Amino acid sequence: MWDNHQALNQVADWLFTLAGLVAIYLAVQWAIHLPLLPLKEVNIRSNSGSGELKHVTREQVSDAIHREMGGNFLTIDLEAARRTFEKLAWVRVASVRRIWPNGLDVVVEEHVPLAHWGDSALVNRQGEIFNATSDEPMPIFEGPRESVREMVHQHAVFTRMLQPLRQDVDQMELSPRRAWRVRLGNGTILELGREHLEKRLERYVQTHDLVAARLNQRLSYVDLRYVSGFAARGAQ
Repeated sequence: MWDNHQALNQVADWLFTLAGLVAIYLAVQWAIHLPLLPLKEVNIRSNSGSGELKHVTREQVSDAIHREMGGNFLTIDLEAARRTFEKLAWVRVASVRRIWPNGLDVVVEEHVPLAHWGDSALVNRQGEIFNATSDEPMPIFEGPRESVREMVHQHAVFTRMLQPLRQDVDQMELSPRRAWRVRLGNGTILELGREHLEKRLERYVQTHDLVAARLNQRLSYVDLRYVSGFAARGAQ
């Protein structure tokens, strides 16, 4: 082999290449651990028109950065940073990009709550359950988790149909057997059952004033699960 100049040249080239790769690797590791281009600023804003955050606080952002994000301006993992921000309770979606020379620009879409999910979570307008708390007055949804989108849809339908009576939904329940019960803001309970929901609710809306006038009191309970009528009970 030592007399084979071509083979020796190939070995030398290979060794030079290997040495170059090792040098590059060591240089990168050295640069990563140098206090160069430290991350000094994180601008976080909402994707809404005003850019103002309603629920996410600066303290939550700062805590997430110090707890879970490492590296400098060049080495920080933007995908990992995005996931970090999306762990915040009120963040639905986040996007992260670098701002030269030492900052990050974070744009978040906050959850817009529509209802309470029982007493443990909230439901957003996209029909997603998220773990947060709120003191805002909202209806309560109770049912199978896999039916949450359907409940959001039915809430919109029921709300629209109840507008002529100026009544709103205070609580909706969907049983495991898919039977619907609605409690209105005035305390009236509507039993809608498992089918013909809109038709039954329409019957209630059309006859409410007449029935309430005959009873001369507010309706406390209305069972709409009959073929061509309903049973009503006045408030005691």
